[in-house]
Amino acid sequence: MGFVDFIKRQPSGRIIALGFALVILIGSGLLMLPCSIQEGVTVRYIDALYTSTSAVCVTGLIAIDAGDTFTPLGQFFLGLLIQIGGLGVTSVGAGVIIIMGRKVNLKGRNLIREAMNLDSGRGLVVFVKSIFYTTLFFELLGALLSFTVFIQDYPFIKAVGVSLFHSVAAFNNSGFDIFGGGKNMILYQDNVLLNLVTCGLIIFGGIGFLVIRELLAKKFRWKQLTMHSRVVISVSAALIVAGTVLIKMTEDVTWLGAFFHSVSARTAGFSSYPLKEFSNSGLFVLIVLMFIGASPGSTGGGIKTSTFFTLLMGIKSAATNQSEKAFHFAFPRDAFRKAAVVTLLALAVVLVGSYLMTIMEPDLRLIDILFEVTSAFGTVGLSTGITGGLTDGSKLLSILIMYIGRLGPLTIASLWYFSRGERIGYAEGNIAIG
Repeated sequence: MGFVDFIKRQPSGRIIALGFALVILIGSGLLMLPCSIQEGVTVRYIDALYTSTSAVCVTGLIAIDAGDTFTPLGQFFLGLLIQIGGLGVTSVGAGVIIIMGRKVNLKGRNLIREAMNLDSGRGLVVFVKSIFYTTLFFELLGALLSFTVFIQDYPFIKAVGVSLFHSVAAFNNSGFDIFGGGKNMILYQDNVLLNLVTCGLIIFGGIGFLVIRELLAKKFRWKQLTMHSRVVISVSAALIVAGTVLIKMTEDVTWLGAFFHSVSARTAGFSSYPLKEFSNSGLFVLIVLMFIGASPGSTGGGIKTSTFFTLLMGIKSAATNQSEKAFHFAFPRDAFRKAAVVTLLALAVVLVGSYLMTIMEPDLRLIDILFEVTSAFGTVGLSTGITGGLTDGSKLLSILIMYIGRLGPLTIASLWYFSRGERIGYAEGNIAIG
C-alpha cells in the first residue's frame, strides 16, 4: 500500500515515464521467450531490449530483423508493443478501465491530459474512446487495402497477418516490417497502392487524434478549425511537398519514392530505397524532416510541427517588431519560449548523443551517426544500415535516446524536479542578446 501511495504522489510526467519503462522491460522479456524466437535463431537480451524499446517508442530501428527472427507469436507481441506505444501507455490503461466499466479518477484524467498534450481536462473519457475508435477504423481500413497487395505474395493466413502488422506499424508511425531479409518496403517501391496506403496511414497517424477528431466534427470546413489544427495541417503539407521536391532533386528516385520518403521521414521509418545509397544532401534533408517530426497528440515524435511553426513565427515577430499571429489568431503567451526550450533540449540530445556515438563508433561516418541519432530521437526508424553493427554501448545510448524522444525532452528534464514555488525574488538584471 505504501508503494501505491508513493506512485499516487508522483507528478503525472514521472508516472507516464515509469509506465513506458515498465512496458519496455516486459516487452523485452516477452521477445526473449523461446516461443517468440524462431528455431535455430539466437537473440541476445540487449537486442531484445533494443527491439522492445524501438517498438514501444514507435521508432522502427532494428538490431535484428523481425521477419527472420521472431515466430508469429513473437511478431504478435511486437505488434502489441507498437500499438501500446503508439496509443500511449496512459491511453491504453484508461481504455482498459473504461471497458471494465470503471470510472477514470482525477489522477488518471490528469495523466491522459498530459500524455496527449491537452489544455483542458474536459471530455477526456469521450476523447479516449474516440482515440480507440479512430485507431480501429484506420488500421482495419489500412489492413484491408494492404491485403489486396500482400495476398499476391503470401498464403491467405500469412497475408492477413502481414497486412494487420503493416497497418498497425504504419498508423502508429513505426517502421517495423515482417517481410524478412531487411528489405522493408524496397520490394514494393513501385507498388502505387501500397505506397499510397502506407503514406495515408502515416499522415493520419502523424497529425494527431485532436486534429482528426476536429476535422470530422467540423466536416473538414477550414474556417471553422482551431488554430492548432490549421497549423498542423498547413505545416505538415508544406513539409511533405518541400521534402518531396528536395529529395527528388538530389536522389535518383521516382516521384513516388521521393514522396514516400518525405512522408516516412516524419517519424514513420519505412524506406522504399536503400538509404545507404543516398547522397549527403539527401540524408541531410531527411535529418531535418526527422528532427521536426509529427504533431502533438499523435503517434509520432520529433520536436513537432507546431513547435517548428511557433519558432518561425517568433523569429518573424522579433525581426519585424510585430506581435505573433497566424490564421487570424494570436499566439498564446509563452508559446515561443516553450518552443525554444523544447528545440534547444532536442538539439542538445541529438548533438550530445552524436558526439558520444562518434567516440564509441570511430570507424563510422559522421553523417551516418548523426542520421542514426536523429532517427532515434525523432522515433523515426530510418537508418543508413549501421544499426545492426553498433556496439552494445551505442545500442544502450540509442535506447536512451529513443526513450527521451518518445516522452519528449522537456518531460524528461522535468522528471527530477519537485516544484515548491519560488521563495526569493530578485531585481531584474540586464543582458545583451544577439
